[in-house]
Amino acid sequence: MQISAAWKLQHFPAGQMKPYELATPGFDDRFWITAKVPGDVHSTLIERNIIDHPYFGHNDIKSRWIEDEEWWYRGQFNYEVTAESDERHELIFEGLDTFATVFVNGLEVGSTHNMMMAHAFDVTRIVRNGWNCIAVKFDPLRKHHEQKELFQWSSYTKERPWIRKAAMNFGWDWGPRMVTVGIWGAVCIERKSVAKLNSVFARTADASKDEATVLIDVEVKAYSKHLHIDCEIILLDQAGQRVAEDRVAVEGTNASVDLVLNSPQLWWTHDLGQPYLYELQVNLFADGQMVDSSRQTLGIRTLELELQDERDNPSFAFLLNGVKVFAKGANWIPVDHFIGSAPDARYCELIDLAVEGHMNMLRVWAGGIYEKDVFYNECDRRGVLVWQDFAFANALFPDYNRDFMDNVRNEVIYNVKRLRNHASLALWCGNNEIDWLYDMKSSSGDITSPFYGRSIYHELIPEVLAELDDSRAYWPSSPYGGNDDNDPDVGDRHNWQVWHGSVYPRQFGDRPVLDYSIAGVTFKNFKKDRTLFNSEFGMHASANRYTLEKNIPAGQFYWGSVEMAYRNKDTNHQKGILLMEGYTGIPQNIEEYMNFSMLTQAEGLKYGVEHYRRNKQRTSGTLIWQLNDSWPGTSWSMIDYELLPKASYYYAKKFYHPLLLSVEHEPGEPLQVWVVNDTLESYAGKVTLQVITYEGKEVFVKAWEANVPCNTAVYLGQVDEAEALNGNLAEGVVVKVSAEGFAAPDNLCYLRDQKDLLMKAAELEIVSDEASQTVTITAMGTLARMVKIDLPQGRVRFSDNYFDLLPNEIRIIQISHPEGIPVSFAGLSVSALN
Repeated sequence: MQISAAWKLQHFPAGQMKPYELATPGFDDRFWITAKVPGDVHSTLIERNIIDHPYFGHNDIKSRWIEDEEWWYRGQFNYEVTAESDERHELIFEGLDTFATVFVNGLEVGSTHNMMMAHAFDVTRIVRNGWNCIAVKFDPLRKHHEQKELFQWSSYTKERPWIRKAAMNFGWDWGPRMVTVGIWGAVCIERKSVAKLNSVFARTADASKDEATVLIDVEVKAYSKHLHIDCEIILLDQAGQRVAEDRVAVEGTNASVDLVLNSPQLWWTHDLGQPYLYELQVNLFADGQMVDSSRQTLGIRTLELELQDERDNPSFAFLLNGVKVFAKGANWIPVDHFIGSAPDARYCELIDLAVEGHMNMLRVWAGGIYEKDVFYNECDRRGVLVWQDFAFANALFPDYNRDFMDNVRNEVIYNVKRLRNHASLALWCGNNEIDWLYDMKSSSGDITSPFYGRSIYHELIPEVLAELDDSRAYWPSSPYGGNDDNDPDVGDRHNWQVWHGSVYPRQFGDRPVLDYSIAGVTFKNFKKDRTLFNSEFGMHASANRYTLEKNIPAGQFYWGSVEMAYRNKDTNHQKGILLMEGYTGIPQNIEEYMNFSMLTQAEGLKYGVEHYRRNKQRTSGTLIWQLNDSWPGTSWSMIDYELLPKASYYYAKKFYHPLLLSVEHEPGEPLQVWVVNDTLESYAGKVTLQVITYEGKEVFVKAWEANVPCNTAVYLGQVDEAEALNGNLAEGVVVKVSAEGFAAPDNLCYLRDQKDLLMKAAELEIVSDEASQTVTITAMGTLARMVKIDLPQGRVRFSDNYFDLLPNEIRIIQISHPEGIPVSFAGLSVSALN
């Protein structure tokens, strides 16, 4: 039963008030602040107009006082208890942030010190029939770290290694410090008698089109001895029909069964098939009477991490139902800095966008949280694989401290049990960048201490997984493997040569080198990378105009303002300037900054992903940093905080399409034509390459017959640049590749960088029809580069945006809202880069 209490909130200087007085049921809290649970203190104070919104301007600085106060929640609820009953009652908090002491009816029932897990308290002897009161005291964090030793390395802040809390709360290179506090998960009371199901673990042992075997382990807690306890296990298909069942006795506290299913419907990612989900029912009986039950979805699938391919070459590839998957996706950070207040709809919309953008994998990054249930449920339902980091990012951690390690072990056990049944969960990963950066920082002299924390990722987590989840692979860190833990020939890789200017190759012990120059940070460096799996890479782009204008004080929305600079939390802002200088030229105003940064990000990611996908025989995945934003800033994200996709997202709908046409080319070199097919079907047809002037004249054309087997990259042929230009300037033409016979989207590419193109001013004919929610755009006489549709509102969806139009080409854009409500066209604008 979820508790829908009338919650109140108040703060005091730490230690000023006597806890037993504030926790007493009769305490007068009528002058406290009305609060929502789940939620957090910041969101409550914003909603009650007590603080200015921290996302606007520099207001986050004005809310720093919140982290130094002691905060109290009080809630009242009614409950039915029978005096003679043998029922047990457990109060469960699904999320407490972070150091909390819990009181029920004035009695202290326990304390917590971990944001990353649920906390349960036996209140059988305390809860009463009728009216009840819960009080929760949250300590300021400094009380729990100010007397602790500091480590030589903890990115962005020194106190967080001791605190099991989302690392990004302390600030990161894409978001501000916002140290939250509060009841961030649901609160419920679980009522059980005689016995209960502690956990059900179901996983696929083997599966084919004819038969599948599902292993099911049930863990039971009995409150009485000498009971005959057994479990009924039923598997239902989507029509509600029983397709397999069994009944098994519980021996001690455990029962296991191998459930065999004929002609199973397998779970696939959305790009390879249907993410079919069964329903698994487990009914618990004690002496013939049903005393507990559970319901959960079950996806039947096999999933392996291949580290050596069939030719004994090194590999890092996911095999889903025996099929090698090219992982196309992005890294996922928390959907908001105020995690507890983020609505489920925000998760659903982001995953909808990921699926619409042809992504089949999301990596839950280690500096956030183990995500809410809605995230994994949606990934199961929509057919998106999940790479799950454990919550350790960019720091040393005190693995020599017994209390800390006990805390970590409980966190790991809880989250492994919570998440292991999800079909979407593809990989457990120990941490983000710690193994790699420890070596680099040691080699540079920044760290001279031992590798504190190593035993967490290389001992503790593997031990827990060996006991609790034998069904999927574990990877100690990301990146990991090879001669420097970021080796392109072993394991996964983070490519931060682009943007951060990290100079590769490098081996263990080499002093790291950064190259902050146009050549050092350019996205052209992607083509040097022959990684097995690129799990982090990307570059900044501006947020959309609406997102920025909404959160920047009047008079400060201009290129070079201090408020614009405050949106960018990365070190060395020169990196973005260098990237644009090399590709678009340096922007001179805010409009050029938004356009140039978005185009550079979009074209850069296109350049990299097309390279990796052409190299599909070796490379098996690209996870772009990053999908989303947690506040309205300038970052690597493809979708900004107001859920407005950037240009790179619309580009990704093509460069992540299962059928990809691409042209590999550098100035002066031949144009090489490729087709990539990530589907399980073979295709045949014709691929045509056209060279077209900006005024629409076709100056060259060539076609190839294309036979493209399933799950392959096929090289079709090449054309010398001079032949393709046919006497025209490279700066004055666009190359178009298109397919007949299979549904690969057209692809346009330019033979020189944007800053060098000789484009004339475009003229657009625009017809907007609010009744049909469409905008029709025609390029009149000359090519229109990066046509942009803007509406001053959030959460707007365009069927396409940030696209190029050939001369006299017409594009009809459908505009929609995720809630299905009509979109107002007030403030609609359409422009092109030229």
